[in-house]
Amino acid sequence: MDKIKMNTPIVEMDGDEMTRIIWQQIKDILILPFVDLNSEYYDLGLVHRNETKDQVTVDSANATKKYGVAVKCATITPNAQRVEEYNLSEMYKSPNGTIRAILDGTVFRAPIIVKGVEPYVKSWKKPITIARHAYGDVYKNTEMRALEGGKAELCITDKDGNEQRSLIMDFKGDGIIQGMHNTDKSISSFARSCFNYALDTKQDVWFSSKDTISKIYDHRFKDIFNEIFEAEYKEKFEKAGIEYFYTLIDDAVARVIRSEGGYIWACKNYDGDVMSDMVATAFGSLAMMTSVLVSPDGVYEYEAAHGTVQRHYYKHLKGEETSTNSVATIFAWSGALRKRGELDKNADLMAFADKLEKATIDTIESGIMTGDLYLISTLENKKKVNTTEFLEAIGKLLTEYCK
Repeated sequence: MDKIKMNTPIVEMDGDEMTRIIWQQIKDILILPFVDLNSEYYDLGLVHRNETKDQVTVDSANATKKYGVAVKCATITPNAQRVEEYNLSEMYKSPNGTIRAILDGTVFRAPIIVKGVEPYVKSWKKPITIARHAYGDVYKNTEMRALEGGKAELCITDKDGNEQRSLIMDFKGDGIIQGMHNTDKSISSFARSCFNYALDTKQDVWFSSKDTISKIYDHRFKDIFNEIFEAEYKEKFEKAGIEYFYTLIDDAVARVIRSEGGYIWACKNYDGDVMSDMVATAFGSLAMMTSVLVSPDGVYEYEAAHGTVQRHYYKHLKGEETSTNSVATIFAWSGALRKRGELDKNADLMAFADKLEKATIDTIESGIMTGDLYLISTLENKKKVNTTEFLEAIGKLLTEYCK
């Protein structure tokens, strides 16, 4: 068959460990036989990031701004153990955090629903979409050790040199201190992204934070959301038959557990990081979660929401068989290819993305699945297959759908 042509490149960001192995297999088995892939490649593996002093991460984000669509493999955010393991020159920050800061978008994550994998929360009937603010907070923090006898102050110096100070802590013993920030501009972009996505998908928006405790920081998020909703979106929401409301995050958690799903849960950066993993796991698996970063100016970066599957990678290096779930990474590719097709008005590419997702879901629902799903699937006739066999089974179906 003739391969589908692409007019404009997508930005391809390679990653680390087992997901890097899967990344190449997905391309070889599910993409390259069907699509004349046009991508601008960036190696975000930790070795190359160290070689470039992490400049490659910045370059990949800027390329994404240029071309409008990117697909990203899972990457390592190094801790002290990783610095030693990879002989790094420094403890680099999260590549996702770097990219999100440059693009200043919102991450939307939603579970991939398949027959035979029932949510652990029995009331959930519809997907819950986590909208995660993708700038600032702990991911752009500054932190220090504080020694006994030290005094920590928060100080802002205005443009005229005037200082505003507030005591944080007089340390009677050793301790730690952390400083975080956000901007009205980024919070406003976050709010508009959530409201626009809600109108596109006809879903309610729940926004939660802890403004009763964080009376300036979190309260600013609450105020900006409310101001923008009242001024720009209230009538549109009423016309669409959807609603927006704010609640404390502890109340939101209780509401979420009791709900049937089918809404957007907007969270600050760290809250969204944690809650998206909770939602993904409760729906079945971290590997069954879509994730897309959407910037205010219409730039899209698709990725898997999970990590690099380190344990499976070490088994792979020993020559042992693995059964690693690749669905989230497949859907990152399909999402990026579909969006590229939408922007370029390439119907064939959009149709291929649909067929790739259908082949993936149909493979699982036929009973062929990786080990994580095999353990929780309620299908009677199910078969656990290894990493490559799963992709090959999808490829066989995809070939039929593309004839």
